[in-house]
Amino acid sequence: MMFKKYLSSPQPGGIAIDCGANIGDISLRLAKTGVHVYAFEPNPFAFEKLTEKLKGFNNVSCIRKGVWDRNTVTQLYSHDLAINDETFWSFGSSIIKDKGNIDKSRSVEVQIIDLTEFIEGLDRNIDLLKIDIEGAECELLEKFIEKELYKKVAITLVETHDGKITGQKQKTDKVRDLIRERGIKNIKLLWL
Repeated sequence: MMFKKYLSSPQPGGIAIDCGANIGDISLRLAKTGVHVYAFEPNPFAFEKLTEKLKGFNNVSCIRKGVWDRNTVTQLYSHDLAINDETFWSFGSSIIKDKGNIDKSRSVEVQIIDLTEFIEGLDRNIDLLKIDIEGAECELLEKFIEKELYKKVAITLVETHDGKITGQKQKTDKVRDLIRERGIKNIKLLWL
């Protein structure tokens, strides 16, 4: 996994942002490096486990919000199997209603922040940015690239969802073209 390669790069006192932190497995590994971790997770079931897992770390800020390219309040749809185990299947919840494996009849209202504004507000460089936001990554990445915020982040690792949402491959290809056209080397797609 590409993440392991970059896990040792953050330095104590640095910053890591985990978007789609889920139950905190990656946030925990980042916290152990000594960086300050901002862990964003809008799913209430996952967030409960996230905060429980990271309660002993004073270098972690758990934030029960999602991230995207805008500030809004929207519905977070449950994975279609979440009715059997809300916490386990929380990793597949999404604000994208057209995602193939979500249950359109089961959702909760969540707050979403504009990640680009959050990064600008930190006014510091970031060691690692992980984005796994179940189909909302393309709009966010386009704005992130347009604002040239990738220059403030040592490495950005993104999970894409090309095969799970109709039209997502075209959106991801547009992001790939932007990355290639601008010669960006520190945004890695398909990092898992």
